[in-house]
Amino acid sequence: MKGGFSLPFTFRCLSRMDKMFHSAACVSLIGPLRFDRMLELRVKLMDMQHHWEKVYGTKAPDQVSWFRPHLEASLALIERSTRGDRSASIIDVGGGASTLIDDLIERGYRNITVLDISDAALDVTHKRLGKTLSESVQWLRADATQAGFPAHSYDVWHDRAVFHFLSAPEDRTAYVRNVALAVKPGGHVIVSTFGPEGPTKCSGLDVMRYDAESLHGQFGPRFKLVESSKELHDTPFGTRQQFLYCYCTLEQ
Repeated sequence: MKGGFSLPFTFRCLSRMDKMFHSAACVSLIGPLRFDRMLELRVKLMDMQHHWEKVYGTKAPDQVSWFRPHLEASLALIERSTRGDRSASIIDVGGGASTLIDDLIERGYRNITVLDISDAALDVTHKRLGKTLSESVQWLRADATQAGFPAHSYDVWHDRAVFHFLSAPEDRTAYVRNVALAVKPGGHVIVSTFGPEGPTKCSGLDVMRYDAESLHGQFGPRFKLVESSKELHDTPFGTRQQFLYCYCTLEQ
C-alpha cells in the first residue's frame, strides 16, 4: 500500500466473497452454479477496484469532476439528522478522498467510518489528516454492494456519487439490502446522485440519473423520504453538474 502506514493504518476489508474464496471447501459448500456466479462477481469487483485505483493513482484529488472543497449540502443534512449528537455513528460511503471527513472531525464528530473501494483514495485522506486524526477514524476498503456490514451499526449512512454508478439492477438491490442491514432502525440515509439533467457518463463509466421519485423508488417503502433537493455542482473544469439529494429515515 502506498504511503508507508504502519499496521494500525491498514484498511480493513469487508468482502463476503473474499472470506468465501479463502475457504478450501468453498465449491462443495455452495455448489458449482453459485460458485460460478461468485467468480463472476469477484472478477467484476476486481475490475471496478482497478478502475478506481487508476483514477486516484493518476489524478490529484481536486482534479476529478466530483471534487468540492466542502460538501455543504451533505454537512447540513448530517447535522440535521444527528441533532447535534457528536457521538452519532456515521459512515461515508465512497468517501475515500473526500474532505467531508475533515469537516466532520472539525465539528466534533468522533464515531466516523469511511468506506471506499480504492486503497489509493483512502491513502489520500490518511496523508491529509495525519496520523493522530486518522487513528480516530474507522477505515474500510470495500465495495458497498458486497461488503459484509455488521447489523444495525450506523445512525447515518451518507453517499455522495456512488449509487449513480450502479447501472446493474442486481448491484442496486445488493446496495439497498446492505443499507437496510447496516443502518440502525430509525436511522438516517443520505444519498446524492446525478439529477435528471446530470451527465450520462462520469470517469469513463455509464451512470444513472434520478429524480426524487425514481431514487426513492430504488430503496422502497422501508425508507421514508423526508426531503429531496437539487444542487448545481461546479466542477474543477468550469462545467456544471446537477446533483440530487434524497434524505430518508429507515423505519423501525
